[in-house]
Amino acid sequence: MTDTELISIGTFARRSGLTASALRFYDDSGVLRPADVDAASGYRYYHHDQLERAVAVRRLRELDMPLVTVDQVLTADPTRAARLIDEHVATLSARADAARRLAVEVKTALVGEDAVPLATVKGPVLAAAVDQVLVATGEAEDYPAISGVRLEVSGDSLTLTATDRYRLAVRTLVPEASSGTEWSATVSGHDLRAVLGEIRRRHVVRLEAVPDGVRFHAVASTGWRDAGGGHGGPGQVSGDVHCRLLDGAFPDHHALVAELAEPVTRVVVAKDALLRAIESRAEPTIRLQVRAGECVLAGSGEASVHVVEAAVEGADAEMWFGVVVLHPAVATAVGPDVMLDIRGPSEPVTVRSADNGDLATHAMPHEPPVEA
Repeated sequence: MTDTELISIGTFARRSGLTASALRFYDDSGVLRPADVDAASGYRYYHHDQLERAVAVRRLRELDMPLVTVDQVLTADPTRAARLIDEHVATLSARADAARRLAVEVKTALVGEDAVPLATVKGPVLAAAVDQVLVATGEAEDYPAISGVRLEVSGDSLTLTATDRYRLAVRTLVPEASSGTEWSATVSGHDLRAVLGEIRRRHVVRLEAVPDGVRFHAVASTGWRDAGGGHGGPGQVSGDVHCRLLDGAFPDHHALVAELAEPVTRVVVAKDALLRAIESRAEPTIRLQVRAGECVLAGSGEASVHVVEAAVEGADAEMWFGVVVLHPAVATAVGPDVMLDIRGPSEPVTVRSADNGDLATHAMPHEPPVEA
């Protein structure tokens, strides 16, 4: 290695986005050793090839990842490295949830009240939104949070998200009023099902964060004025109904949606016609072919096909779905027509209303049957 191939610590710091002091620290920690150290001055020099590792160290540290884990990620194979990063992000998410809950407790103690108001929304609208995303919840011992619905209050929006890792349903509402509080938590899907009828019967409800869950409080108007009411449990006919929060990290749905590729094919099809075609198939998996002017549905062992007229933009496409995944995604769509955004045979397909973008369900295709 010649001197011309080496970079001074100052130049290397600027190119990598790290400070010289950080580079010295990472040298002492063994995470990023310099290529050479001047014996007389102790000055550190780095090689061009070390820039990629340095940038990786900087980005992992921006995730608040401990140095021990950073070193494990950088020395692991790609599969294990990805798993270590996912585990770290899940830990951060769980800590953030715990911090938000603690913040609610602190704020309620400071103001002398037992709840922090979040947003006010019409009961039937909220109930319909909950109903639409609940179909995407799942059950898994290793991932208990997927049995719940993620509620996020931010600015002037209330977002409900659910996933069973095969579907991801996202519904966004504009509240009648918002307190301005930033809040998010995973609410028990079982509790939500129990109180859904009561929420639907209330003209207006106020969502309130309480230390052990979320409370849906019946109000007389769209403001923050208390309308009275008792403190009933799930399903009781009273002013308030209560749902528990679930522990554990919720899947990083924001990252999943952000990483979705642009669709290569877009289809607009009548919702009822597509549902009838899906329901006509006898097998648990269904093949969906999209070509100019139509959608063609068939099973692997069925000779018959079901053709549905559709408006198709883009390339022809073919993919397989589990009926239990595709049917609810279409059935919960809002309006008479649904839009399918297709990205490829193994990429998530987005199912949403053709004229209302507030509800979107991302459905994962199924592996083709062996017989196919």
